[in-house]
Amino acid sequence: MEAPPDETAAVVERYARFAREEAPGRSELYAEWADGVAGDADLAGILALIPATRRQPPLVFAITRMLGAPEQRFPVWAAWVRDHADEVVAEASLRRLQTNEPQRCAALLPALAGVEGPIALLEVGASAGLCLYPDRYSYRYRSPVGTTVLDPDAGTSTVVLECDAAGDPSLRLPHVVWRAGIDLQPLDAADAGDRRFLTSLVWPGEAGRADRIVAALDIAAADPPLLVAGDATDPAVLHALAARAPRDATLVVTTPGVLPHIDRAGRGRLIAAIRALDAVWITIDPPGLHSADPGMRDGFVLARDGEALAAVDPLGGFVRWRASDDATVDAAG
Repeated sequence: MEAPPDETAAVVERYARFAREEAPGRSELYAEWADGVAGDADLAGILALIPATRRQPPLVFAITRMLGAPEQRFPVWAAWVRDHADEVVAEASLRRLQTNEPQRCAALLPALAGVEGPIALLEVGASAGLCLYPDRYSYRYRSPVGTTVLDPDAGTSTVVLECDAAGDPSLRLPHVVWRAGIDLQPLDAADAGDRRFLTSLVWPGEAGRADRIVAALDIAAADPPLLVAGDATDPAVLHALAARAPRDATLVVTTPGVLPHIDRAGRGRLIAAIRALDAVWITIDPPGLHSADPGMRDGFVLARDGEALAAVDPLGGFVRWRASDDATVDAAG
C-alpha cells in the first residue's frame, strides 16, 4: 500500500519544520531523524500511511523507540523503520501524543495551595494521572532568598520536583482526598506497555525525566486514580464524573496544557461546562489562547477561575508569581 503523494509531501513538510524549528536545542538526535525523513521520500511515504492526527514527529519517534528502534544515527534508525514498517504504522495509528509530566505539578501547586479545605481533584486530559498526585511529591522551590522545601508527611518523596520561583506565592501541599481524570484514551500506570510508552515519549537527551516519570508511575500504580475514557467537551461526561466527588471536599478541576489541543468549539463547551460546576478551575495555557492578554510573555499563564496568577513554565521549570491583581483572562477565546 502506498500513501497518496500529497500525504507524503505533508510528512516531508512537517518533519522539515520540526527539524528546523522544534528539535534543535532540545534533542539533536530527533533533529537529525526528522531532517532525514524530510530528505527521504520513501521513508516519508511509510510514515504517511499513519493517520495525519497520529504522525507528529515526537509521537512517531517515541513509537519507534518503544518498539525497539536503536537510538543511533539516521541511516541506522531509518533501516530499522523500513524493516518494521507495518508494526510502526499499526502502533502509531493507535496511540496519541500523551506526554504526562509530573514536574508540571510544581507550576500547579501555588494555585492549589490557595484552595481551602480538602480537595477533590479532577483533571481533564489526565493521561495516566501523574498530575493528580501533587500531595505525594516533594518540591524544592529555589528563589533569590533561599530554597523552600516541601515534603509529604511521610518524608521525602521518590519524586522530587525542583522549580525556580519568583514573587511571593503561597507554597504548601494540598490535602487531596479524591482524585479522578478524563482522557480520550487513559493510560494505566501499572500496565507495562503504557509505562514503556510514556517513558519513550521523553526525548533523547532530557536527563532525569524518564526516571521521574517511572517514580510517579509507581506512586499512581500503588493508589490508582479514577480514570474515565471520554470526551470532556461533552458536558454530560464532565458533570457525571464531577458528581462522583465527595460532597465535603472542594472540587478543583484542572486543565494543565490541554486547552490548546482542543478545537475552538470544543474548548468553549468545555469551559462553559467547568464554569457551570460548583468548582475551582485551575489552568495552564499559552497567553495567546486568551482574548485578554495578561502581560505575561515569558511563559504560560497559570490562572484560577479566569484570574491570571503567575507566569509559569508549562512543564514546571519556573513560577513567576504576579504581583498585581488586575489581570483577568478569558479562556473562551
